[in-house]
Amino acid sequence: MFNANAWYDSGIVYIDTVGNKMAAKYLVIYNPHAANDVASKRVELVKHYLDAEELDYSIVFTQRPGHAIEIAEEAAESYDVLVAAGGDGTANEVINGIMRYKSSKGADARAPAMGMLCIGRGNDFAFGAGIPTTVAEGSAALRANVRKRIDIGCITGPVVEGKRYFGNGIGMGFDTIVGLEAAKLTWAQGFLGYFLGALKTIFFYFRAPMLQITTDAFTETRPAILISVMNGRRMGGAFHMAPESKNDDGKFDLCIAGEPKRLQMIGLVTKFLKGTQKDSSHILFTRSSKAIVESAEGMLVVHADGETICTAGHRIELETVPGALEVIVGG
Repeated sequence: MFNANAWYDSGIVYIDTVGNKMAAKYLVIYNPHAANDVASKRVELVKHYLDAEELDYSIVFTQRPGHAIEIAEEAAESYDVLVAAGGDGTANEVINGIMRYKSSKGADARAPAMGMLCIGRGNDFAFGAGIPTTVAEGSAALRANVRKRIDIGCITGPVVEGKRYFGNGIGMGFDTIVGLEAAKLTWAQGFLGYFLGALKTIFFYFRAPMLQITTDAFTETRPAILISVMNGRRMGGAFHMAPESKNDDGKFDLCIAGEPKRLQMIGLVTKFLKGTQKDSSHILFTRSSKAIVESAEGMLVVHADGETICTAGHRIELETVPGALEVIVGG
């Protein structure tokens, strides 16, 4: 059984609001480093809203990258709901912890539902899943406990060890580099950081690799500056990569950008902001339950839910796991 006290290191990393050591219904897995450490200043606010909803909860704080995966996998046996308190990276880790637990117990095993309190930057997973993006509304949603089953994406191939899961989407090429550049701009939060990162990428790292892309419908080799494989709809807090995507249809929505010129790419960025890129001759949309991308020339730079998977890959394999995750959504 999960023992939250075992995660105690230095400082307070575990809070039991009911004053005992019994497993609570909700375990809040809190990333204090989300949003460039801004989340560390919002702990009391989060507790205030959870207490206002009279929830029976405990909080455990993550201490390093990957820690939320470990916590979620171990706690899945003892809690009804695991709540990711952070941004898309925290959500991704909690998803991976739940999926690892399910893999170890078998497909028919009971697994906890996932909730979320959005205190990160982009909160794109929550946006696509229908989870409220304010702490007050998110806490109220946990109380209401309205649930929905959604698909999860699974990554295999040489870029990962074993399997890696994602809830919102995979980005290859342009948007991954944008995310890396945005992360360097610690003074620019949210949309501004991603927009400035996009401009820098366009003018300094702009080159479309030659890729072989395999979907349910086709296999073809083509230059592609960007491939987004979406379970959700948005990336970077503002870029609507797949505005018509559904996370419960058993398929990804793929948005593939060919080889536009620099000025054309600036125009495409504005279309991504509105979700109107479908009318561009440089964009191909398709739906597929799987996707395999191989670099015929150049390297694959890949992120999953904003977390870097590789910067010099050659092959990635993706498939949907239909209805794999139960999430608490807004009413």
